[in-house]
Amino acid sequence: MAINLKGRSFLTLEDFTPAEIRYLLDLGHDLKAKRRAGICDPTLQGKHIVLLFEKTSTRTRCSFEVAAADLGMHPVYLDPSGSQIGKKESIADTARVLSRMFDGIEYRGFGQSIVEELAQYASVPVWNGLTNEFHPTQILADMLTIREHFGKLEGIKLVYMGDARYNMGNSLMIGCAKLGMHFVACAPLEFFPDEKLIDQAQEIAAETGAVLEFWTEPETALRDADVVYTDIWVSMGEPPEAWAERIDAMLPYQVNAKAMSYAKPTAVFMHCLPAFHDLKTTIGKEVGEKYGLDALEVTNEVFEGPQSIVFDEAENRMHTIKAVMAATLAGLDTH
Repeated sequence: MAINLKGRSFLTLEDFTPAEIRYLLDLGHDLKAKRRAGICDPTLQGKHIVLLFEKTSTRTRCSFEVAAADLGMHPVYLDPSGSQIGKKESIADTARVLSRMFDGIEYRGFGQSIVEELAQYASVPVWNGLTNEFHPTQILADMLTIREHFGKLEGIKLVYMGDARYNMGNSLMIGCAKLGMHFVACAPLEFFPDEKLIDQAQEIAAETGAVLEFWTEPETALRDADVVYTDIWVSMGEPPEAWAERIDAMLPYQVNAKAMSYAKPTAVFMHCLPAFHDLKTTIGKEVGEKYGLDALEVTNEVFEGPQSIVFDEAENRMHTIKAVMAATLAGLDTH
């Protein structure tokens, strides 16, 4: 059956069927192949999109801007100082104003309720570039990267190490459930995803054949893992005091050589970036020196090692974001 996503917003993977997600992955694969072959495909020539960023990002901004340009579009970037959203102008009013000027709206910021309200009032597609609760464009990139490496997604065991309460833990759990994978969250009990969301993911898994597990013990969780995944321990917007509590809780879940030894010899390491794998960043240096650590969520040995595919993953942000925009603005099919 033909899939047409034209006019749809992209807010969370919960809104999409497994077939629709695979369609986006196939389209991302095709668009990546075209770009590498030097084929220009300005399908959306003359269209304009706006990027609303309340949280900064290297990969998300560059991915949207380069992908838009490749498709022939003109992107306009608005950081917190360049927009009145939620301050002098309501979210509903902002959505309706921007819909009169742009063909698509991207939002990267705080609550999921904000991007949901933008989509409710906008008359053009709205894309979630990240909220506290979900990060769906990252998951598309992750799934394309895993499929490229292993040749499949079904049955692949992905272990997420660390704080699984927020956007990455939530989104990986939903993405794996949708695509028939084996998802494991490995964290202290208090850092597991919300029980209501787990229940929703289990319902999806019952239909797709996915397996969802939740462990506190890394050696058990990592046994036979194909993918070992982690993220930074303190999210953007959290106070500096969070580091002390988080390091005490998360240090046993650091991805290091010992952790990788529990996984399959063929396992790969993934990280959505940025990563504190050394002391070459301001925050990494401050935190590392304060707590006597030379790395935080992942050691440099693993990050720079042969099992790491983090930069393939980062590149695929652009290709899968391009797929989302092409599918929702032009209804592009795979070919």
